[in-house]
Amino acid sequence: MKILTTLASALLTLAIASNAQAFCGFYVAKADTDLFNEASQVVLVRDGKRTVITMVNDFKGDVSDFAMVVPVPTFIEREQINVGDMSVVEHLDAYTSPRLVEYFDSDPCAARDDRFRTMQAVPESADSGIASMRRKSLGVTIEASYTVGEYDILILDATQSSGLITWLNENGYRIPDGAERIVGSYLKQGMRFFVAKVNLDSFDASGYTNLRPLQVAFESERFMLPIRLGTLNAKAQQDMYVYTLTRTGRVETSNYRTVRLPTGQELPVHVKEEFGDFYRTMFARQTQQANNRGVFLEYAWDMAWCDPCAADPLTRDELQSLGVFWLDDRSDKTRPNARLAPQAENVFVTRLHVRYDAEHFPEDLMLVETGDRQNFQGRYVVRHAYSGDSTCDAMEQYRAALTARQEHEAQTLANLTGWDVEEIRNKIPTLASTEPPVPEPWWKRLWQPTR
Repeated sequence: MKILTTLASALLTLAIASNAQAFCGFYVAKADTDLFNEASQVVLVRDGKRTVITMVNDFKGDVSDFAMVVPVPTFIEREQINVGDMSVVEHLDAYTSPRLVEYFDSDPCAARDDRFRTMQAVPESADSGIASMRRKSLGVTIEASYTVGEYDILILDATQSSGLITWLNENGYRIPDGAERIVGSYLKQGMRFFVAKVNLDSFDASGYTNLRPLQVAFESERFMLPIRLGTLNAKAQQDMYVYTLTRTGRVETSNYRTVRLPTGQELPVHVKEEFGDFYRTMFARQTQQANNRGVFLEYAWDMAWCDPCAADPLTRDELQSLGVFWLDDRSDKTRPNARLAPQAENVFVTRLHVRYDAEHFPEDLMLVETGDRQNFQGRYVVRHAYSGDSTCDAMEQYRAALTARQEHEAQTLANLTGWDVEEIRNKIPTLASTEPPVPEPWWKRLWQPTR
């Protein structure tokens, strides 16, 4: 039986690791998508009405069971569809991930001073007369059919949601209960449906072991991301990462609250060894505090540079592969100013992270470009205490301040995660609680002879 994998419910597991030095601190860990099991990724390139969407499909299982159905706002021609490179999405994830940096206290006694390929169309003759009659009776029109890399693509239009659901079920797609109402709302908006299945012959010939991302370019007044179909398949909340690339500035949601994650906090040093647990717990707590309706900003930055860098900025070729189509526009008046690196591209990246379900996200994500180019990143800091044996008045002052600083770090971690502050203190050597010594009974030495 075919399995419906929607844009919002694809699973993703990435493994990207390496430490990188950044400015005066050291990047030591990042909260990439690998921390979350039920997570999907979407890259949106947007300028004016023009959009290029890259949909990541980390389907696990027999590829013959893969199918994807996504609402699209307009008719899609074959030249508007492409198969992307997963490594570029991985690079974008690494570049924008919230990160942990570490610093080391110095000695207090020391002095300071045309990117989309043409695809081969599937012959219309493949559609048998009986199948055509059945499709027409249900009010379903196959507007186009293409083979794109390892995918067979159909662009469907329909007059009624029940007919479309029936046709999809009869053609091997398992559609979740409750889909008819949502499909109907998309049809009322004049949307079509982008349907993709794996072409087994093309997949076997390609030599790839994993399905590659699908990319679609289109023009539409609406800047939105359909997520409601994905909630029907989900047994619990899902995580979605939305990366937007624009030349105007930060992107946020207009129909849900966009929340900036806490950032810049100094945390106890032991968080370095458990950063994944910290970030998952902190994010869950932030989601609850937003009544499970928040869309969280994790990163917003000019692609030209970063501080600190979890990965190098994307190259021009990588940006173009994602569909950034304005890089050769020499007349562009909004290019970054001269203080940025020579290789800077006029691309502003926003990373949004949403944990959603049908109850709390009954609407699709409606997006808007704000024009705000202020930089933001989820960034957390650990500071190692000076461990040398210097002696001076400044050292005594430093030790007193260190105890107060570590207590503040423990309180901060407890507030962000809800973890027990006493357990946190016990992981900090200078704050660890110890059992008070048992005093010697007063009478023990009462009649001992004096010397």
